[in-house]
Amino acid sequence: MKSIRLAVLAAAVLTAAPTIYAQAAPAATAATRAAPAPDVKLLLDRGVAFLLKRQTPEGSFQGKYDPPAITALALRALAGQGGVDKAVLDKGYAKLLSFQLENGGIYKDLLASYNTAIAISALAAAENTEYRPRIEKALDYLKSLQWRQGINGLPGGEQVASDANANYGGWGYGKKGRADGSNTQLVLDALHDAGVEKSDPAYQAALKFVSRMQNQSETNDQPWSGDDGGFIYTPANNGETNAGEYQGADGKRMLRSYGSMTYAGLKSMIYAGLSKDDPRVKAAWRWISHNWTLDENPGIAAGNPADAKNGLYYYYYTMARALRAYGEPVIVDQNGVAHDWRLELIEAMSRLQNADGSWNGEKRWMEDHPTLVTSYILLALQEARNDLLQHPAK
Repeated sequence: MKSIRLAVLAAAVLTAAPTIYAQAAPAATAATRAAPAPDVKLLLDRGVAFLLKRQTPEGSFQGKYDPPAITALALRALAGQGGVDKAVLDKGYAKLLSFQLENGGIYKDLLASYNTAIAISALAAAENTEYRPRIEKALDYLKSLQWRQGINGLPGGEQVASDANANYGGWGYGKKGRADGSNTQLVLDALHDAGVEKSDPAYQAALKFVSRMQNQSETNDQPWSGDDGGFIYTPANNGETNAGEYQGADGKRMLRSYGSMTYAGLKSMIYAGLSKDDPRVKAAWRWISHNWTLDENPGIAAGNPADAKNGLYYYYYTMARALRAYGEPVIVDQNGVAHDWRLELIEAMSRLQNADGSWNGEKRWMEDHPTLVTSYILLALQEARNDLLQHPAK
């Protein structure tokens, strides 16, 4: 029955036929599996309609105390949808570019790399040649923030003496903060979206940092590294993870891998030029295969069950982008069950969409912010839709 249901879903996606689905329905059961599959176009259209209602008269999509990244994410989602009124987009991009500073950064007061990276991806999605000089200026600024030799503005005049520094190659929330996997993956998204060549030194330095995020002792020189192939949040400060620490059988301090960072790590390695044959990529794919789920951000619950859904929508967004970059529609889990990630993601998002077309989650990491989360999911669904059009489900 499940294979029939997925086949129906594939047809709905590829033909964009009108389909009725149960709004915010519970997980499928034997009694509901014969119901029509969700139509990805309908989900996207309803989400876009919600975002359009959130645009302010001056063109932004952010609240008074929100960062410009909120506007950038919404614009990227709208640009990726197609068919959105050009005047709406132009007004939004004009507002976003009003935040660009003389140094090239696109931010307000703080979170320089985070905001600038997301803004670059949004500007690239517009495919407007007039934005190219502004993108190049922002790229130069982002590269200046990377933890490498010559970085300026670190506390106490600190310098990165060599690539032995655990921060080397990464980006953080500011020059004074340690590098982390979340900011680093967003910057690498920006480089990729802006068309920066994989041979660029920024990519190659970032690969050093990303490799140190991975529990893969064969290729990671950090003392805490295990061998499950997953990724933690940062190797800085002797390693930090949002999934908790534990003690190995030999008493060694271990850092637990988790989903959103593992997908971020896989995607970052692919963007930096690694192939599927690289041992780091193979190890990451093994972790993903053994931990496939759409019910939670996997790994986090092992540290604290109450945190299982923390960062869940960020996880969906990162997962979809990573899996499309990897280029394999089907994941075979540790029980031998095959999962077409695109079909299952669309189905899951149909159950989670609110009556007004939005999505929202728990408070941590701003996932109770419907504009932010709806943008995440629209981008994730666009990855699934585009992948299905390119590689139809079997």
